[in-house]
Amino acid sequence: MLTTNLILLLAGLILLVKGSDLFVMSSSAIAKRLGVSEFIIGLTLVSVGTSVPELASSLFASFQGASGIVIGNVIGSNIANIGLIVSTAAVLSKVKTEELMLRRDGYIMFFAAVVFYLFSLNFEISRLEALVFLLLYVSYILFLLDKVRRHKEDIYFKDFLNYFFKFEYIFDLKARIETGIMGRIEDKRRMEEINKIKEGEKTGDQERIGAQERIGDREKAGDQEKMAECKSPEPEEGNREEINREKTENSGKRNNEIENECRPGGSLPVEGLKLLASGIAIIIGARYFIDESIFFARLLEIPETLIGMSLVAVGTSLPELMVTVSAARSGYANIAIGNAIGSNITNIFLILGCSALVYPLKVTGLSVYFIAPFMLFISFILLFFIWTGWEIKRFEGLILLLLYSGFMVLLFHLS
Repeated sequence: MLTTNLILLLAGLILLVKGSDLFVMSSSAIAKRLGVSEFIIGLTLVSVGTSVPELASSLFASFQGASGIVIGNVIGSNIANIGLIVSTAAVLSKVKTEELMLRRDGYIMFFAAVVFYLFSLNFEISRLEALVFLLLYVSYILFLLDKVRRHKEDIYFKDFLNYFFKFEYIFDLKARIETGIMGRIEDKRRMEEINKIKEGEKTGDQERIGAQERIGDREKAGDQEKMAECKSPEPEEGNREEINREKTENSGKRNNEIENECRPGGSLPVEGLKLLASGIAIIIGARYFIDESIFFARLLEIPETLIGMSLVAVGTSLPELMVTVSAARSGYANIAIGNAIGSNITNIFLILGCSALVYPLKVTGLSVYFIAPFMLFISFILLFFIWTGWEIKRFEGLILLLLYSGFMVLLFHLS
């Protein structure tokens, strides 16, 4: 019986992670095929890509009313991103940092953790607070896509606060939508012009060929003796056919090049099947992974929050850990810290926001008095290590790893 549950747990995790990867790739391909703007794709798919497993598992747990799994998953993932993933990258190789990483995204990550802690002091995350999280997430994405890209000078955390509280994201969102609509209209107009050119060239070729044939007939009737002496098999006609064929081939190549520029790649039916298969895999994977996690929590009489902190959080973070190890060995360890900071922001603003919007989340005393404060503490330590010498050294990575290990041991002891 337990063997079956364990197999279902692992199978659910594999389906959840692999299905999430395929879902993001096929969704992006279909969106491009349908002419959806790069902005919308980036906002809804690419930015969520690495957090799809956490999002799917948290949403499924929220539908079942398992608040402990959701809270444990989000906070546990944030702590694991720092204490497990960033620390592993730093132990394997020095992680280079920069001032912008600290003063913009690092401070926003810490701000997200503080907002979560303040909202959880009444032991619940309400739907209204969930809407605030989602609004902050949309503002953060628009801030990166518009504000940061438009300015040559560095943009920092205080600029994000001004951007949010002055509602600048509303105007940027409106401008993005209008630009996307105008872009699709322009693409449609361009395709219509291409079709008209093709039809015009086809009609013109037919008219030229007909005129040339009529001229040739008249020349034949008037100059039969000269044609007989020459005995040439209509060289002008042969040349004309060759010229017409070359013109047709060149115009066809030119139109194909233009169409290839306008038409997104990929087969829509194939990508649709991939999307359907990945969606089914995510649903089935999330269901079995969460169901079996709850089963083992009840069997071992372990709080759901602890299962979320350990099994669910670490399980959904394993793919990122493998990528981090590979990147660190290849000399790209600094990628890990950017992914960790971005993932921590997404986990609180997006995943908690969506989950609490589905069903208000209950927060346990253990989370309020111990787990959330430790998340704030290890986040602060990470920002401090980023600042010291603008790199995370190996011994600092070891400190983070020891802090994470000690925290998990103490958490199991308290539970």
